[in-house]
Amino acid sequence: MTVNFRRAVKTDVPAIVAMLADDPLGATRENAADMSAYFDAFDSIDADPGELLIVADRDGEVVGTLQLTFLHGLSRGGAIRAQIEAVRVRSDARSGGLGKRLIEWAIDESRRRGCHLVQLTSDRTRVDAHRFYEKLGFSGTHLGYKLTLV
Repeated sequence: MTVNFRRAVKTDVPAIVAMLADDPLGATRENAADMSAYFDAFDSIDADPGELLIVADRDGEVVGTLQLTFLHGLSRGGAIRAQIEAVRVRSDARSGGLGKRLIEWAIDESRRRGCHLVQLTSDRTRVDAHRFYEKLGFSGTHLGYKLTLV
């Protein structure tokens, strides 16, 4: 079966949300019972030229996703950074290299857009994900902080 990467469309949102909710952390953060906020968020992401919501499509089914955000800044000589977020592979499609292909696609797209740096964050509890990202060449160089507002 062939997997293609494409820009997400609105009808992909339920499948994306299902993948976001399909782990212990996501199960506590996502509320698939009320999809309206997800559809609103999709509309904002889709309209923003600095955002790409990508899905991995296998024979018409969404089996993976990630969001790629392009950040323009003054630091690093005005460099553009790419931020990878919400990387997910559907549970029945894991361990076949799809996650690696998604990240490699994001890195290639970042290069194509002139980015100097690709960055991502990963929850401290996702130890397997940390090993995965390190195998792909990422290094844990920074300590991140978050402030919940809602």
